[in-house]
Amino acid sequence: MAGETRAGFVALIGEPNAGKSTLLNRMVGAKVSIVTHKVQTTRARIRGVAMEGATQIVFVDTPGLFRPRRRLDRAMVAAAWGGAADADIIVLLIEAHRGLTEGAKAIIESMRDRIPRGQAVALAINKIDRVKAETLLALTEEMNNAFPFVETFMISAEKGYGVDKLKQWLAGELPAGPWFYPEDQIADVPMRNIAAEITREKLTLRLHEELPYQLTVETEKWEDRPDGSTRIDQIVYVARDGHKGIVLGNKGETIKAIGQQARIDMTEFLERPVHLFLQVKVRPNWLEEPERYSEMGLDFKDGN
Repeated sequence: MAGETRAGFVALIGEPNAGKSTLLNRMVGAKVSIVTHKVQTTRARIRGVAMEGATQIVFVDTPGLFRPRRRLDRAMVAAAWGGAADADIIVLLIEAHRGLTEGAKAIIESMRDRIPRGQAVALAINKIDRVKAETLLALTEEMNNAFPFVETFMISAEKGYGVDKLKQWLAGELPAGPWFYPEDQIADVPMRNIAAEITREKLTLRLHEELPYQLTVETEKWEDRPDGSTRIDQIVYVARDGHKGIVLGNKGETIKAIGQQARIDMTEFLERPVHLFLQVKVRPNWLEEPERYSEMGLDFKDGN
């Protein structure tokens, strides 16, 4: 079997909001990574598993690379570079309409120092539907002058343009060997973590003006019932009393609406009825608690 199959790890890196999570979800064919219009929403190294012929592609969806300010930021950036260094192939995603930004230049500079010599790095120019062909050609030349990419792909992760071509190339480049996961497995993150990510996505979408990053979600209990349904109890942790009122909303309307939206996504993802119960608790120092980092798949020490 090993001689017939291929398997390996692919790290998707780039600035926040470059489209990494959207691309991951498109490649895997299911929603395994949180997608919002608010920058820097991916915290943990969620892996999505995609099949392409006899090749198993394991995607490492890294947090967006940016200039860290807080402990959480530093832990996220450390996780991103750790995921990239361990991968067989790295794909740098940039946005076509933004081009070679200062942030992208900083990532390229860091790649020279942090990535092992000889590691394959491909370029994916995303959101190509937003610019003209001549702009794309000029950007391709500029990017390849800045770094020796092994291949360049023009894609739209949202609309699917060029994604199959990228996926097929990745499948052909990964090493021969047995698969890491069962064929029907799409993520190696526990389902309770994915459920927490779904709820956090709904919170971020609803409250992005008031509470961009001051909350986290933990799945406290998970019960698969004899009738085929699942009961999920989650806690939304906020940093201040005032934040709790914002999350709850008038007469609890906000948290109720968020819970309904999250439950719909969970039901679709798990392919079974879901009973979701949300609590909101104040934890002033959750950003400084090692266990919160472990829950998100991050190393607390990396935040130093």
